[in-house]
This record gives sequence, C-alpha cells and structure tokens, in this order.
Amino acid sequence: MKRFAILCVFNDESSKQAVRTSLASFQHAFDIRYVDSLEQAREIINSAANEQPLAMVVAQHYNGFEGSKLLIELEHNIIHTPARRILISSEQDFGAIISAVNLGRLDHCETLPFDTDSIRPVIVKELTSFIIDQDKDNVLNYAYVLDQKRILRSHIDEKVQHYQRGFIDYHLVSDKELTEKVIQSLREFFAVSDESNACRTYSSDHLLTKEGEDNRFLWFITEGEVALYKKDDFGEQREVVRYGKGNIVGGMSFVTGEPSFSTGLTLCQTEVIKLDRDIFAQVMNSNTELLPLFTNLLLRHFNRRLQRSIFTKLELQKTIESLEVAHQQLIEREKMAVLGQLVAGVAHEINNPIAAIMRGTEVVIQNVQKLVEMDYQPIDKSMSENLFKHALSSNPLSTAELRKRARELEKQVTDRVVAKKLVNLGLEGDMNLINMAKSAPDKAKALLKHYETHHQTGSTLRSMDNCSKRIAEMVKSLKGYARPGEEHFQYANIHEGIDDTLVMFENKLKFHQVEKAYTDVPLLYCQPNALQQVWTNLISNAIDAFPEHGELAVKTAHTLLDGQSWIKVSVQDNGSGIPLELQEKIFTLNFTTKKEGHFGLGIGLSVCQQVVSLHQGRIEVESQPDKFTIMTVWLPVLQQSIKESL
Repeated sequence: MKRFAILCVFNDESSKQAVRTSLASFQHAFDIRYVDSLEQAREIINSAANEQPLAMVVAQHYNGFEGSKLLIELEHNIIHTPARRILISSEQDFGAIISAVNLGRLDHCETLPFDTDSIRPVIVKELTSFIIDQDKDNVLNYAYVLDQKRILRSHIDEKVQHYQRGFIDYHLVSDKELTEKVIQSLREFFAVSDESNACRTYSSDHLLTKEGEDNRFLWFITEGEVALYKKDDFGEQREVVRYGKGNIVGGMSFVTGEPSFSTGLTLCQTEVIKLDRDIFAQVMNSNTELLPLFTNLLLRHFNRRLQRSIFTKLELQKTIESLEVAHQQLIEREKMAVLGQLVAGVAHEINNPIAAIMRGTEVVIQNVQKLVEMDYQPIDKSMSENLFKHALSSNPLSTAELRKRARELEKQVTDRVVAKKLVNLGLEGDMNLINMAKSAPDKAKALLKHYETHHQTGSTLRSMDNCSKRIAEMVKSLKGYARPGEEHFQYANIHEGIDDTLVMFENKLKFHQVEKAYTDVPLLYCQPNALQQVWTNLISNAIDAFPEHGELAVKTAHTLLDGQSWIKVSVQDNGSGIPLELQEKIFTLNFTTKKEGHFGLGIGLSVCQQVVSLHQGRIEVESQPDKFTIMTVWLPVLQQSIKESL
C-alpha cells in the first residue's frame, strides 16, 4: 500500500476514461481508486480514515450527481482535509461551482468536455502542491512523476531554511549551554547502540594524539581535562593549552588528514566520545539538529583556540619567528576545518535583508497607526497619495544634491527645516506650500510632517520589496560564491542597488555620518543582483572598521580611461585601515582582517573580485592605517560586440 491514495468519483464512462488515462503514470507513487457512486466514495473515505490519507479527490458533478457536496464533506474528515479537490462539472452548473469555491473546498474546476491533455497538467500541479505541504521529508521520492522543478526548489528551500535556523538560532546560546546540548545529543545517539565503544573513560596521562603521527580520530571531551604539548627547536615538550569539557582534541588532523600538530595527554580521569570518520558521518546524518549544533560548537572552539594562541601563548614560544609560523599554520588549518562555512556565509548574507525587512515592518506598523489616527481635514489627500506612490518607485537624491536644493529653496522660505522637508518630499516646486512656509512656517511644518508619514511609508515598502526579492535570488543562487549564479545581464541603474544596500544597513549607520555623491552615469549592462553582493560586502566591511564616530562616503563617477568609458564606484571609510603588506592578500579566499567581535569567514572580498571580473572590471584598494580605506570598483560601459560575448 502506498502512503497516499487518489480517489476518482464518476458515473460517466467517457469522463472516467479521460481521467484514468491521465492518472496512469501516477500508479507507481499513489494508490488510485475509481468508484461510480457517491455512497461508495463516502464508504472509502470513512473506512480509510485511519489507514491511508487521500492526496486528491476528483469528483464529477452534473444531472443530480452532486460531487461538489462530497468535496465539501472532506473538511469534516481530519485525515483527508489536506487532500486537493478537483471538480468536474458541466458549464451549466455554475451554482455548484460558486458554492464550492466560496466555501473554500475547491482547488480546481474543469468543465465538460475535457481531454487528457487539459486535465493532466492540473493533476500534476495539485499533487505537487499536496506533496510539498504534506510530505516534506520524502518530497524527492515524487520528483520523477510530479513537477520536478517545484519539488527540487522546495527541497532546497527547506534545507537552506533548516541550516539557516540552525546557524542563527544558536548564536545567542552560551558556550556552556551549547556544550550541554551537544553532549546530550551525542549520548542519546550512543545510548541506542555503541558497538565502537565511542563513550570512553581514560585515566591520567593517557595519550590521545602524538605530534607528527597520523590521527584518525576526533575526541570530544565530556568530563575532565586534556593538555596539548608541542616540541620546540630543541626537542623539548612545551605545554601549549589545556582543554576541558566541551572542547575537541584532534580536530585539525581529523579533518585535514595531516599528521597531528601536537601531543594530547589527559591530566586526570577524563571522559571522552571518540569518533572515527565513519561513525562521525553516521552521527551527523542521524540527527538533523546535531549538525548545526556541532558546527556552531566547532566554530567557537576554533575561535577560542585562535584567541588563546594570539593573546596568551606568545610567551611560550622560543622566538617570534617560530611563533608566527605556528600561528599561521593554526589559522590555515582551522579555516579549512570549519564545517559548513559556505552555508554560514550564505546565512550571514541573508541576515542583512531579513533584518532590513524586520526594521521596515516596524516603521510601516508605526506609520500605518499614524495614518489611521490622522485627521485628514487640513491635508490634501491627493497630494498624500501622490507622495506615497512616488516614494514606491523613485530613487532618493544624493546628500549633496539635497543640500544644494535646500539651500536654494531656503532663500525663498527662510526656514531651513521647512526647506529641507520640501526638498526631501520633492515639493520644492509647490507654490502653495512655499507661500504657506513664508507666511505660516509652523503650519507648514505640521502639514509637511503628515506628508512625511505617507512618503516614508512608501519608501520603506519599496525597500522591503527589494530586500525580499534579493533574498529569493540569493536562495536560488546557492552556488553564488563559486559562480555568481544564473542571473541574466540587463541594463540597470547602479545607484538603485547602492541605495537599497544602504537601506539594509540603516540601523548600523544611523549613529554615523553617511555621504552620497552621485553623478549622472549611463545605465550599465550588468547583473544587478550580483553587483549588489559587491556593494553589500564593501559597505559591511567599512562599517566593521568604523571608529566610534564613523564616516562613510559612497561616490560614483563616469570617466574615460584609455579610450574606454568607465563607471567608477568608491566606498570610503575613516576606520582602522589596512596595512600595506596586507592589501594584496585581502582578496584571497579565507583571508580576513576582521577585529575580534566581528564575524568574518574571509569570503566577501573574494566574491567581490569574482563578480567584478565577470563584468570585465577591477577593484582597487587605497588605505592608510588608522586613517581611511577607499575601495574603488571600475566597471566598463561595454560596447555591443563585447556584450554579445558575455
């Protein structure tokens, strides 16, 4: 017996035959039952209630054969409520169709006469929707017979959301709580079966790893303490670090397959969970919740280990040169060993638009409340609607342009605040408001405050819409960091992408100074969403480098260089800067200059370089430590012959 069944209710042989032909290819995935009467159908529905759920019911309705009632009755049977409902009706039965639709019991209606070619796509669509909703864990089993693209997309979305939840949800959990969760999950797994004797107790001075020798195991400490030793230039063993509950021994050599970097000895009676590669794979695949838990713990372990190496173990090294060599080895091995770093990077990128949508939601809720309570008596309702619609589709002016227009308007209205509000709203040409600002500035301010609410609501909704589209594109392009994705080249205004990115970081930038200096540039033949990843990474890096009072300047220019037309975009900050000797390394994959407290996988700038290279451009860096950093992106305005080759 299959997991789900399909029920077909017909008393017309020709219609039944058309449906039977359409359903023939689904017999390997569903049990298909045909009945000639509504009584037989009700008997099957009631008798199968505790055995086999119905995935779809196809019922005929005409000449007293009331199939629509059968579809409506399904709502009262809990196990069959999710079933998709298709009504086959004659064109004269509009009353039955409208009744079923209004009651929410009908997914599709097909009128007589119909043929196999018309009904089969409907069946595929409805069954695909049912399986995606009701059988997420086994959805791939139906890909060969249903809508493969929808099923694969649903499966990928579910996996991404699962990993995203895992990586994001645990970042607020303390080290101690995270350790207990991992230990509990591992013990529950081995409580069922522990043929490899993974859960072990060692006495003091038990050897776990030996420097320079092969290691096939990973030891997870559940109780006790382990010390790691490394030989100096004279062959003397020196203690490097001590690990306690929740730490991992042998992680580097276990992941990379290289000889052990240090010697590990237990210092007291110590309980561990010992895993080889096969058992490790079984454990991680057995529990979908354990992988993000363990990966988060592994990331923290590597991070703590790096911090200890930098801040507490310098004096243990014989010379600065030997310390730097050991430290570089540790960093490189840890970065290779970070499980799921690509997934974490994607989740990190998705966080920005998600946060922007959440912030935008708060603004819209507040503004809608204001609009509901607003007294429209003194307000031009038509003006409010126009401001709202304009904000939904318009691009904000640059800071320099806003200041310039406000200064010009201030000569007429004298009040700087009113002048600035009029320019921000695009109302500097409204003579009625200008005259009001001259004669009654307070009244003008109050009126403009109402108009600002409409304008801000439209602007925020536009940003939220762009952010949601960006999330969809990023999920669809999971392979993005290796290749920007399948987005097509098209003409776009790069200022729109930059402005949308700035909106995403509005919460971080509101305490800092932001300057936009845009010049007129031509539309660029490009991949807009891929370029937005570039703006996101550059602006995010600038924010992370900010001092207490940060300054961000985003400028664009159109210039000629060597006979070629270029668009130049520069992102400048007044942050910590990048030393000259590191400037050539910042585009290397897995290289990061992030300070302690800032999460970075060393992926962003490498992605930027790949995207810009795809557009036949380049990125330049200019920086002085403790003064500034300027990242400049050069994008060619390509000729038609070059465009055709892309």
